[in-house]
Amino acid sequence: MAVCYRHPNRETGVSCSNCGRPICPDCMTSTPVGMRCPECARQTTRVRTLRTSSDRPIATTALIILNVLVFIGSSSQGGFGSAGGSVLRDYGLFGPAVAAGEWWRLITAGFLHSGLLHIGFNMYILWFLGNLLEPAIGPVRFTALYFASLLAGSFGALLLSPNALTVGASGAVFGLMGAVFVMQRARGVDPMQGGIGPLIALNLAIGFLPGLNISVGGHIGGLIGGALAGFIIDRVQARSRGVALPVAVCVAIGAAAVAGSFAIV
Repeated sequence: MAVCYRHPNRETGVSCSNCGRPICPDCMTSTPVGMRCPECARQTTRVRTLRTSSDRPIATTALIILNVLVFIGSSSQGGFGSAGGSVLRDYGLFGPAVAAGEWWRLITAGFLHSGLLHIGFNMYILWFLGNLLEPAIGPVRFTALYFASLLAGSFGALLLSPNALTVGASGAVFGLMGAVFVMQRARGVDPMQGGIGPLIALNLAIGFLPGLNISVGGHIGGLIGGALAGFIIDRVQARSRGVALPVAVCVAIGAAAVAGSFAIV
C-alpha cells in the first residue's frame, strides 16, 4: 500500500484528485472534485470538473429539442401514447426488422417515445445529466458519448428481448449516468454520496417492476457502454485536450454495439 507523501510512516489508499500523490487523513482537504493535498488545496486556478463550469449545455439542449420534435411529429402520425403507433412500428427497435437490414432502427428507436410521461421523464434526466457532464467534457465528446450509449442500449435491448418493440432515449440516458459515475470515482467523489449511484440503482430497480414494459436490456446495455466510454474519455482527456481520440473511442464502441446487434438477431 502507498504511504502519505508528507508522512512516510502512514499507509493510505487515498490520492490527491489533482496531482495524484498519496495522502493520509491529516493531509486531506475535501473539495467538490475530491480529496486534495495541502498544496493543491491552496491553488486558486479554476479547473473544469463535473460540477464547476459556466459553459452552456449546447449539445444537451439540441438533443432534447430533437427528441421533442420527433415526439411531436410521431404523435401527429399516430404514434402518441401507443406502442402500436405507425411511426413507432416503422422506426422502433424490433429484432426481426433489424435482421432484415433495417439498421437505422438501432438509432431512430432512441428518439421515439410512447407518451408524455415517457419523454418527460427521459428529457428531465437528460437535462440534469447534460448540465452536469457536458461542461466537463465538451459538446463534441458529450454527443459522441450519447450516441455510443444509445447504440449500446439498442444492443442490450436486442440481446434480452429481440422480439419486443422498444423505443425511448433511456439507453442513452443510462449511458450518461454510467459515465458520470466513473468520472466522479476518478475524481475521488463518492457517487453514492453524490446522488448518481442511488439514481442508477433506483432506475434499474424500476425496470424490473411487473407491468411497466420497460427494456431492462436497453438500460443495462446503455449503462455499460456509457460507463466504458466515459472511463476512456476521462483517461484520454487527462492527457490531451484533443477530441479526435475520445470521439474515435465512442465510434468504436458504437460500431461494436452495431456489430453485436446484427450478430444476435
